[in-house]
Amino acid sequence: MRISVIGTGYVGLVTGACFAHMGNNVLCVDVDREKIDMLGQGRLPLYEPGLKELVDSNVDEGRLSFSDSTSEAVGAGKFIFIAVGTPTDEDGSADVQRVLDVARCVGEALDGYRIIITKSTVPVGTTKKVKATIKEVLKKRGLDLTFDVVSNPEFLKEGKAISDFLNPDRIVIGIDCPNARERMQALYNPFCRADEQRILFMDVASAELTKYAANAMLATRISFMNEMAAICEATGANVDHVRAGIGSDSRIGRRFLFAGVGYGGSCFPKDVRALIKTAETLGVSSRVIAAVDEVNRQQPRRMVSKIKDHYGQGGLAGKTFAVWGLSFKPETDDVRESPAAQIIDGLLKEGAKVRAYDPAAEESFHLLISFGGLQVIGARAADCPHRWGA
Repeated sequence: MRISVIGTGYVGLVTGACFAHMGNNVLCVDVDREKIDMLGQGRLPLYEPGLKELVDSNVDEGRLSFSDSTSEAVGAGKFIFIAVGTPTDEDGSADVQRVLDVARCVGEALDGYRIIITKSTVPVGTTKKVKATIKEVLKKRGLDLTFDVVSNPEFLKEGKAISDFLNPDRIVIGIDCPNARERMQALYNPFCRADEQRILFMDVASAELTKYAANAMLATRISFMNEMAAICEATGANVDHVRAGIGSDSRIGRRFLFAGVGYGGSCFPKDVRALIKTAETLGVSSRVIAAVDEVNRQQPRRMVSKIKDHYGQGGLAGKTFAVWGLSFKPETDDVRESPAAQIIDGLLKEGAKVRAYDPAAEESFHLLISFGGLQVIGARAADCPHRWGA
């Protein structure tokens, strides 16, 4: 099948490479010419385990190519995935302007039936806006073309994105037309040969909300365990024992029950806040989700406070601390909303010095975050027995 993916970030590049791996002809498009030039030279603008090998092999086989032309994407693909970023606005809502900009470009280049698929994480109602935007542009062009718009949110874990895409727990497709349903079923069947029931068709609004609900649920488990850890510290209980005790309950399970310095990354913080804003806009109470966000915001501050308490009156000034890991989790170079950055900031404000190491995120950390007094130790200068393990 002929597929175009607009956006070459974590989601877009993984989506394009994995579809190409399954035998499709894929064109990945990005308006950032520097990214396209890098990809054309065999260099990736991000780190994801196994992705470079997958991209290289499919480029060599002629199934994967790159361009900076959205109109070329519309002409080349029968399925057009929108996989651009939806950053957080100042009020916490998701900014879907890039998604709608792509929709306008699609409308300007559309010349026949296509299925446009929103892969980006977007608030409920965005897919309708995409459809309305394309229709508006077509009307200005004096055209009445048939097309369908589908919601197909991603559920990829950074560090395991390729495995997640090729072996999905489920594939959620929000759709309102039987014609597109058959085509989407055919597109995804190769990923679910053993269990076609993993493809979950539903209405568009439910598909859009499912992504936010899934991330909010996982974030809730993390914040819950961080509160349990605080109670354990106050009572003398062992949080690892408590985790084992509740995780062995089949109704609860063991995953996402580890206490720590809080979640980060490009998804959980952004999506939790966007869901809170959606509820607020609709006049719906979201006290649980709001508490999840507040607990998470406190965790890096709690860590710095615990370090200060440990040293007492001596304070932290002049002391040197090592930070192992700058990204928000192992096996990625993504430093967005990284708890490490907040902890480093807190230590430096107390007059401490920080030496940090990360096998993948050093460059991206420096590009996004600048701290005086921070020394990032390069991989060659550090004695590290394992890339992420200590």
